[in-house]
Amino acid sequence: MATEEAERREDDRPPEDDDTPELLIKLRERKERHKQRHILHRVAVVVLGFLIVCAGILMSFPGAPGPGIAVILIGLGFLALEFDRAERLLERAVLWADRAKDRAEQTSTRQRILAGVAGALAVAAFVVAAIRWDIPLVPIV
Repeated sequence: MATEEAERREDDRPPEDDDTPELLIKLRERKERHKQRHILHRVAVVVLGFLIVCAGILMSFPGAPGPGIAVILIGLGFLALEFDRAERLLERAVLWADRAKDRAEQTSTRQRILAGVAGALAVAAFVVAAIRWDIPLVPIV
């Protein structure tokens, strides 16, 4: 019965086409290999993934150091090996990042120059404000 359910889930999955990011194809291959591992290994992967996602959530709070979103995605990568819901969330994030990369590649030279100038002006404005209003650049403990 479990094999029938697994086959049904595989049949529901959309066929892989040329637009599927390589990362997702590798994830699906890795998931198939992962299903063959010992149960203790699989439990350890779930626990590790859960802890990494929790750490990422803590890092996402204001004032907390660290790249919270990136850590959450790494934890989802572990959890996606076991849970379809985590795989779908990770797939959405990868597709979003792939579309963002495509949009960034399609920008013109003028747009890139304007974005660079705007960024430089923002940094300069912060430096001027820090000097003028005596804002400490390094937090004093």
